Amino acid sequence: MAATKQIVMSGIRPTGFLHLGNYFGAIRNYVKMQEQFNCYFMVADLHSLTTHPDTKELRENVERVLAENIACGLDPDKVALYCQSHVHETAELYLYLNMLAYKGELEKTATFKDKVRLNPENVNAGLLTYPVLQTADILLHRAKYVPVGKDQEQHLEMARTFAHRFNHRYCETFPEPVAYNNNEDLVKVPSLDGSGKMSKSENQMATLYLADEDDVIRKKVMKAKTDNGPTEMNSAKPDYIENIFGLMKLVCAADVIAKYESDFNNCTIRYGDLKKQLGEDMVHFIAPIREKINSILPDKKYLQQVMEQGAAKANKSAGETMQLVREAMGLKYF
Repeated sequence: MAATKQIVMSGIRPTGFLHLGNYFGAIRNYVKMQEQFNCYFMVADLHSLTTHPDTKELRENVERVLAENIACGLDPDKVALYCQSHVHETAELYLYLNMLAYKGELEKTATFKDKVRLNPENVNAGLLTYPVLQTADILLHRAKYVPVGKDQEQHLEMARTFAHRFNHRYCETFPEPVAYNNNEDLVKVPSLDGSGKMSKSENQMATLYLADEDDVIRKKVMKAKTDNGPTEMNSAKPDYIENIFGLMKLVCAADVIAKYESDFNNCTIRYGDLKKQLGEDMVHFIAPIREKINSILPDKKYLQQVMEQGAAKANKSAGETMQLVREAMGLKYF
């Protein structure tokens, strides 16, 4: 008898276009995971309402995220690729878990404090209880593994806390989820201006999007921050130069990287040539993904089918979990 596959769950908000950081930091691992695990990958449209309450463009954004994930290699036949709002049990479990979450611990969350600082006029209850909704998303499928970046590790720790509290108060119902990164170091893709990482919303000229046209990619790469080059042999690279070499390692051939490493160490590096090479290799990498996205997006019937198929898988799993939850809590009266 074949062993049951472990369950993986992750989500991405439908706000902004996916970029190179999303691909190398998350989606590339998702594609590997779909062969090994029972995967639930969610478009987090309810989460987006905490900071983007205007829903006029929400459907379009959801369809784009689905198309981008499929274009990157996710197979809707192998995974549950679904929309968060299509799983109504999410709201029920979110309500129950809120009874186990305390105001003080939620207010200490780093992401909550950041959001309050950035948008002091929009401190809604959903923003405060964001980690509780994330926990509901994970626990609904009784997921063991959650692929997360550094900025989400605190939320995953809280998910373990809430799962433990539920199990302790009622009965053993949920596994305590752990981070998973495919036994690889988490990839952080630096922004082209040398400050921080690529972002869906901040500094768009320093971020390479999967939807960028070839000329836009070249233009952005040529604007990447450099200097006049090293003046001493084998000197240490400044952070912004290290960033460019980090980007090269994602898309350039090993011999190309070796050539420019040698040029840097010998003080003969020509950054203009390096950026032209990097620009072309980025085009070569991104263009096929962009073309696939653009071929999927107009096919509304196919995207509808993907959503329905994903919702059916996610709802089956969520329904089974909520039966256990209601029994554990004593909420089954007939």
